[in-house]
Amino acid sequence: MGQGPRFPFAEVVKCGYVTPVKLSVKTDYAARAVLELSAHPVDGPTLKVDDLAMVVGTSPNYLVQILIELKAAGLVSSVRGKGGGYRLAKAPQKITLGDVWRAVDGEMLDSPALTDDQCAPVLREAWKGLKETVNTAADELTFAQLLEASGRDKEMYYI
Repeated sequence: MGQGPRFPFAEVVKCGYVTPVKLSVKTDYAARAVLELSAHPVDGPTLKVDDLAMVVGTSPNYLVQILIELKAAGLVSSVRGKGGGYRLAKAPQKITLGDVWRAVDGEMLDSPALTDDQCAPVLREAWKGLKETVNTAADELTFAQLLEASGRDKEMYYI
């Protein structure tokens, strides 16, 4: 069996390794959509759902559901009508991976163990620490950084 990454409380919990955290498909598609929208100016033309869905790799109907949640969180905006579509509601430097994750899936690593008195205190602390670590890492990673790392920041155009 392969070993996963060590986590900060390995010495306390005595297990040493944790299994990978599962990321929902919904969060993955949301992040893909925001990354694609990041390559376009906030005040520029919108992207049509069909075109965005093709890039994201999902159906337009499912993507619309995700975009509605991102819109409710203030991350994307929509324009109705013939020239309508979606674009970011704010600059990619102001949108983090954590923002997108929470917009579609709620709080990251929100375990009932955090408030369960029957859960061993050492495990509650481990879950709390892991949750804080994941939140911090996700909140430090902006879509401007992701766009730059992908090399697509050079494609961005301004009007």
